[in-house]
Amino acid sequence: MTVDNQDASNGYVKSEVHNHISSIEFYHPRGNSLPSNIIADLVHEIGAAAHNKDVYVILLRSAGTSAFCGGASFDELLSIETEKQGARFFSGFASIINTMRKCPKLIVARVHGKCVGGGVGLAAAADYAIALEGAEVRLSELSIGIGPFVVGPAVERKIGLSAFSQLAIDSAIWRNADWARRKGLYAELHPTLESMEESIARLTNSLAHTSPEAMREMKKVFWHGTDHWDSLLQERAIQCGKLVISPNTKEYLKRFKEKRA
Repeated sequence: MTVDNQDASNGYVKSEVHNHISSIEFYHPRGNSLPSNIIADLVHEIGAAAHNKDVYVILLRSAGTSAFCGGASFDELLSIETEKQGARFFSGFASIINTMRKCPKLIVARVHGKCVGGGVGLAAAADYAIALEGAEVRLSELSIGIGPFVVGPAVERKIGLSAFSQLAIDSAIWRNADWARRKGLYAELHPTLESMEESIARLTNSLAHTSPEAMREMKKVFWHGTDHWDSLLQERAIQCGKLVISPNTKEYLKRFKEKRA
């Protein structure tokens, strides 16, 4: 799939399949953030790979050399005026996590830079995350009056309740990549881009020569006990939809916008 310059200026999601590996890349000029259209396109591409018999493994990556994912689109958050709009926006994050969870193919995440909010959710929902030093993590939701309710189950499942609560409560600081590796968010942490790419190529090529049936059954084991997430994450999206239009949150968002200006 090719992307023209006009599309690239507004962000894109593109995918390519080679040797049984589906590489899905997303990009947005604001720190690889996740506006609704990018999330919808990610859901579509992961869903397509899930049903493609020629795909054995999925590599999820973002473009550029700075942030891996800046989380929710701040401009969209500011535009939300009703609970219904809020629930619809946050249901996108529920959809991407559930799509990754139910995908029968193993998903490897290439995390080359910082992860914020929903970006941490993406790394947690991947089955195996390979990161580069400097890929710090932060759940910033509480600092703007919301909370990491939708991505929370995926993050807690990967790193445990204690580490998740540390991220969620102290929302103003970044945890370094070694912390994320020690807690289990990252399976590997590499000092150079070259070594990270080598490890990604080694693993994905190995998985591309592994039984897809065995990997499908193994993924069921990994995600055992999460069948209720379809309803749980939707409930969490509704919860966020209510909070995002509260006076306190609107004030926090207004202050944050003034700092960015």
